[in-house]
Amino acid sequence: MGQIQLNQVTKSFGDVQVIPPLDLTIEDGEFCVFVGPSGCGKSTLLRLIAGLEDVSSGHIAINGKDATMTPPAKRGLAMVFQSYALYPHMTVRKNIAFPMKMAGMSEDEQKRRIDAAATALNLTDYLDRKPGQLSGGQRQRVAIGRSIVREPDAFLFDEPLSNLDAALRVGMRLEISELHERLQTTMIYVTHDQVEAMTMADKIVVLRSGYIEQVGSPLDLYHAPRNKFVAGFIGSPKMNLIEGPEAAKHEAHTIGIRPEHIDVSKTEGTWKGVVGVAEHLGSDTFIHVHDTGLADMITVRIIGDIEAKHGDTVYLTPQLDQMHRFDDKGLRIA
Repeated sequence: MGQIQLNQVTKSFGDVQVIPPLDLTIEDGEFCVFVGPSGCGKSTLLRLIAGLEDVSSGHIAINGKDATMTPPAKRGLAMVFQSYALYPHMTVRKNIAFPMKMAGMSEDEQKRRIDAAATALNLTDYLDRKPGQLSGGQRQRVAIGRSIVREPDAFLFDEPLSNLDAALRVGMRLEISELHERLQTTMIYVTHDQVEAMTMADKIVVLRSGYIEQVGSPLDLYHAPRNKFVAGFIGSPKMNLIEGPEAAKHEAHTIGIRPEHIDVSKTEGTWKGVVGVAEHLGSDTFIHVHDTGLADMITVRIIGDIEAKHGDTVYLTPQLDQMHRFDDKGLRIA
């Protein structure tokens, strides 16, 4: 069991309230991602769940039992931090065993859990090495292994991949997702990277200034963002947002169109513009179009390659059935 419920939870530091009253339920076995810009409260919220910060008001329940005043060590949760926090003088085996040793677990049970975690994380061949002999991705797997052996009700990940290079982040993203499929244990994952959120989550919680802007599956948020903030935050490259007369034509204060939902032509189209930067990635091409009279820049994503270079004139046509409309308060118009 790993259900976590927050009921009217708040957090203040002095006179500053960083988490206004907040309700949220994370179901048993879910992979839930907290995402949002820096300073939105996602790490603070995770620390409240872990018990590393005290709530200012409200209640936190774990598996139906009030855990608001329960010490962190007794909440049945395991946290994986941004820093690996490994003991450099200990082998991988001893690092993973450390929490079990502190809990007074038998040697036989320790060995069973270490072997199982090492198999799940492809660490069997590295158990007798020290952290200094491992890559960044391997060290992060050791930190996760140290959490797995505790057999927690839920795992809490606080931006665990931010110290890794791009290639390792992709690999570890897949490994953590595979681990969730195998363990079927509740996981709460904090990141500012919306690509991580989209590719890993069962449920995404989008936060801004401590408020929950929207909760839903990745595709729910992608196809039906509740407001302009979510629309602009979810998706890579981000959605183009256009105001003024063009939006008024569609009975909206702001219209949004994703880069992949704009057709490009060299001869005709709805909007005329000039190519600024063209990013040729092979599988995709991103062109950034200026001088349309709509916005400072319109970004377009094209599957495959296209002959487009700086200074070329292009014509853009939005796919009207993929257009999003928002009112003057930034809320979605149905």
